[in-house]
Amino acid sequence: MTRTVEHTTPLDSLRSRLDKGAAVVGVIGLGYVGLPLAHALHEGGLTVVGFDIDQSKIESIRQGKNYLKHFGDAMASDLGESKRFSATTDFARLGEPDVLIVCLPTPLGKHHEPDLSYVEDSGRQIGRTLRAGQLIVLESTTYPGTTRDEFHGAIREGAAGTRGERLRVGVDYFLAFSPEREDPGRKSHTTRTIPKLVGGLDEASTDVACRLYKYGVENVVPVRSAEVAEAAKLLENIFRCVNIAMVNELKVVLDAMGIDVWEVIEASSTKPFGFMPFYPGPGLGGHCIPIDPFYLTWKAKEVGHPTRFIELAGEINTRMPHYVIDRLTNALNDRAKAVKGARVLVLGLAYKPDIDDTRESPSFELIDLLRRLGAGVDYSDPFVPRTVPVRKHDLAMTSVTLTPESVASYDAVLIATNHAAFDYAMIAKHARLIVDTRNAMKDHASVCGERLVKA
Repeated sequence: MTRTVEHTTPLDSLRSRLDKGAAVVGVIGLGYVGLPLAHALHEGGLTVVGFDIDQSKIESIRQGKNYLKHFGDAMASDLGESKRFSATTDFARLGEPDVLIVCLPTPLGKHHEPDLSYVEDSGRQIGRTLRAGQLIVLESTTYPGTTRDEFHGAIREGAAGTRGERLRVGVDYFLAFSPEREDPGRKSHTTRTIPKLVGGLDEASTDVACRLYKYGVENVVPVRSAEVAEAAKLLENIFRCVNIAMVNELKVVLDAMGIDVWEVIEASSTKPFGFMPFYPGPGLGGHCIPIDPFYLTWKAKEVGHPTRFIELAGEINTRMPHYVIDRLTNALNDRAKAVKGARVLVLGLAYKPDIDDTRESPSFELIDLLRRLGAGVDYSDPFVPRTVPVRKHDLAMTSVTLTPESVASYDAVLIATNHAAFDYAMIAKHARLIVDTRNAMKDHASVCGERLVKA
């Protein structure tokens, strides 16, 4: 009697481990995307290993303290106290997990060109320890083709000269793209409830990636390819960028006509169909909306199709901090006060209300512009007690405590972020001049009178 020997393929093995909840997941980058994702997959029952170059993040998690304040300490405590979670700075261990999810930044260079250095570096590190039966998922926002070309190319480069060199994608290991959709500070949705797009380099990669995310996300949506998923993420953010640019431009035009754009938006919002409100501001912040459109415009030029509409939107939004400073300068001039030598207090360093996220915040640009004009600038932000060096700025500043006396001591108060914690009634009563970019003073306009300028 002849016995049939069954051979288990890497795909079969990975599917089995995922279906049984036995797969170990490595999350590379424990930031605004990686940390909540690690927590969601851990809550779903998987064993998770976090990888980060910052040892202080790992120590914070072990102590049950969340360095991302708006997520709360409970998230860090859940991970730090669990035997199914560990974190390390040792990237030589990348071969241990069955799944590796890359959650690293994709910033812009000096000339608005894509900077894929973080993604490519991680790809080479993954390649050095690549083994059969691994799934690798890129979550970093980028232009279509990155996962298949640059990221996979970096993995192959890292695998050169190792056992992983002979492995085949889609057969021995698997590669997919699943765009992050985090919105820091939003209460209506979480990592678990936001639908997850998944597109692989092949059907097998899409399949195993979908099996993975079902542990941490309620609704997993497979798409035909990694390129579709990459493009979908760009469309989501370009949609917001273009509409915000439109309303920012409209703000400038309506201001010249003596019309309040905030009242116009409120009036238009009464239409129950065909209209979605977007709101003006001092510029765009966050990692996605100020950056993602330029990834597509760069790639579009490479294939011979310039995206003039998207580029125009980027130019308008980039110009907004200058418009705000122009408004502040004119308001000071009307009061016989020059910007040079004036004392200005910027309210809010975070890019959006009630969080500590300062990535690409227009407040940095506002402070920089004021300093160049010779103004003395301070800031107040209850979520950001002191500044740390960021990609373009190193302000070396500490948050000012708001009191009637401190507010009254400045020639102008510039509201850049409308944190709920600010005492707007007190500001309305004691500020000499208020330049409001967020309509934060709408309930106190009568108290402010001519001291309030909308920008």
